[in-house]
Amino acid sequence: MAKTKTEPNLRSQWLGEKMRDLRKACGVSQADAADYIQRDATMLGRYENGIFPFRRVDVLGLLTLYGVDDEKLRDGLLEICDEAWRKDWWDEHRKDLGTEFIDVPWLESRAERICTYQHLLVYGLLQTRPYAEAVINRLEHDRASAAQIDRWIDLRIERQQILEADSAPRIDLVLEEAVLHRTVGSAQVMRGQLQRLLDTSDRPGITIRIIPTEHGPHAGLNGSFELFSMPEPYPAVAYVETTGGSLYLEAPKVSNFEVVWDDLDRAALAEKRSVDLIAKRLKEIR
Repeated sequence: MAKTKTEPNLRSQWLGEKMRDLRKACGVSQADAADYIQRDATMLGRYENGIFPFRRVDVLGLLTLYGVDDEKLRDGLLEICDEAWRKDWWDEHRKDLGTEFIDVPWLESRAERICTYQHLLVYGLLQTRPYAEAVINRLEHDRASAAQIDRWIDLRIERQQILEADSAPRIDLVLEEAVLHRTVGSAQVMRGQLQRLLDTSDRPGITIRIIPTEHGPHAGLNGSFELFSMPEPYPAVAYVETTGGSLYLEAPKVSNFEVVWDDLDRAALAEKRSVDLIAKRLKEIR
């Protein structure tokens, strides 16, 4: 079936920025570039701004116009173009996931490594269903219907299928000790969640480490974030959820999060001590 329509996404923004930089580097005006591929200059501007994804034939034409003959660069840009049009299970749920969050499942599916710091709650990809239900019901009950909340819960659990994929990313999770003590849902829910963390800690490719409360201040005090290490040709991305919306940050700003992560890595207990702390807390819950 021919590809006729897709929505703006992080990949189309990346490609638009790279194609705009190539055009400017070789001194071609937007009007001349648009004329070369027989597009309106306004439409080319939308492509370059990531509002619409470039079509493959237009990328090929513009790379020729811009004199780009480096095979690795050409192949990388064409891969991003193909990915911008790629559809997967999450696209069927765009309305439920929201336009700001829709790129997270794609990042999870492509990342080689995810470093995530969580200071209030257990990381979403490792939440049990009862824990996820308690979190989402608590946060969303005033602004969403019961049916919508159920869909959000289903989607959070569905995202966890990435953990079973052949190309599953390595996950390095750092949690504040306070997360283990914050009761979410009920004592029973917390017991199930802490047991899930213990079970998950035995899996290859996943590390769970705890920053003890007595450690004191560290560089992560501004809050939770995720760092996605991506394969070429994609850039590293930091993702932050805020009350004002979701943020996706690339170079040079992503380096700020890498510095914070290094400090968190130093602050966190070793894996064995972290697992022991989780097990100790599990025994305390009545």
